[in-house]
Amino acid sequence: MSEVSMEKIISLCKRRGFIFQGSEIYGGLAGTWDYGPYGIELKNNIKQLWWRMFVQDRDDMVGLDAAILMNPRAWEASGHVSGFSDPLVECKKCKKRFRADHVGDKCPECEGEFGAVRQFNMMFKTQIGATEDESSVTYLRPETAGGIFVNFKNVVDSVHPKMPFGIGQIGKAFRNEIAPRDFIFRVRELEQMEIEYFVRAEEWEKSFEEWRQNVHAFIDATGIKSEGVHELDVAPEDLAHYSKRTIDFEFDFPFGRKELFGLAYRTDFDLSAHSAASGAKLVIQDEEGKPPFTPHVIEPSFGVDRTVLAVLASAYTEDELGGEPRAYLRFNKTVAPIKAAVFPLLKNKPELVEKAREVYLMLKKTTPQIMWDDNGNIGKRYRRQDEIGTPVCITIDFDTLGENPSLKDTVTVRDRDTGEQKRVAIGELTDIIS
Repeated sequence: MSEVSMEKIISLCKRRGFIFQGSEIYGGLAGTWDYGPYGIELKNNIKQLWWRMFVQDRDDMVGLDAAILMNPRAWEASGHVSGFSDPLVECKKCKKRFRADHVGDKCPECEGEFGAVRQFNMMFKTQIGATEDESSVTYLRPETAGGIFVNFKNVVDSVHPKMPFGIGQIGKAFRNEIAPRDFIFRVRELEQMEIEYFVRAEEWEKSFEEWRQNVHAFIDATGIKSEGVHELDVAPEDLAHYSKRTIDFEFDFPFGRKELFGLAYRTDFDLSAHSAASGAKLVIQDEEGKPPFTPHVIEPSFGVDRTVLAVLASAYTEDELGGEPRAYLRFNKTVAPIKAAVFPLLKNKPELVEKAREVYLMLKKTTPQIMWDDNGNIGKRYRRQDEIGTPVCITIDFDTLGENPSLKDTVTVRDRDTGEQKRVAIGELTDIIS
């Protein structure tokens, strides 16, 4: 993966409307990024794939969309108020701040000396209501899992799930990162896809292994290069105090091997902590005659933005086609933001445009992510669609109209990866692009 540079990926993302710097016309805002027309389609495809695989296609999963703002007591109970922090150092000379574990002995900006390391809580504070005092303080959530745990009783009482079962959620989280870096890898506003899977204590190892395999299945489904993914069993001395086992799924990003996904066995820490703090009984009784109990939990955690970046890094390809170098995004069809592009051979021939629009609208009825493109010559259109990552381009020409009677109602379909073209009947297009 090292041959792919971040500069090339970032340049393509801006040039082709995938990802822009947040607030760019005002000089930007560190740690924020905006998803453009194709970036949001890619991002949504990834989220929809995750939701289908892990919620809709399973009988043991339900979904949730909890509020971003929560009663601050929830974050006290979970340990975030006292412990959600990173080590911070400040340069004595230039006064710039850095994460202590990301720098050496000297300031990278001015070679100055650092002061003492102190812990910096990464939660964003905000105020609720008109009064601004301690009673009105709350936080933008630093992770989505908290909303799942505080809704455990609501889900059990309303849906009556049988053990084991899980709750999945996709949503925004906010972390006041000391030093956001590496494009969309470490940001201050992020999106997570998280699952809390509730199990009996004696069955955690079986469920943990099943979810380990599920993580790899999702990696394959997104088109992330499996050879770039590595499992790291977190050492016992590095585990969170509530965790009995954690696997970091690391990926060979262009800037190095870093965490992509996580899988943790969190015991019954979360439900027990919230139960003690709130007074609510966060238990389940799924067998008649048996006493209620507090489930243990397996937590697979996926970052949306990091998934997008890993997909982009896996898809980015440079080769030579027709004697010319090209760079393109080799997305699989599931996540590609545009599934197919439809061209009239010439945009100044009304009969070609009319037929091309007919084909375009027909395909768009069943596959919304179809693009109309008549800008520039055919070669430029192909190059543009390759960079967007469109798997196939469909060209309506004079043979489609019957100039060659044997080819009437056929079109030229060009494959993104090979550049090969073939004639296909219009009636077969839906199957090709689906």
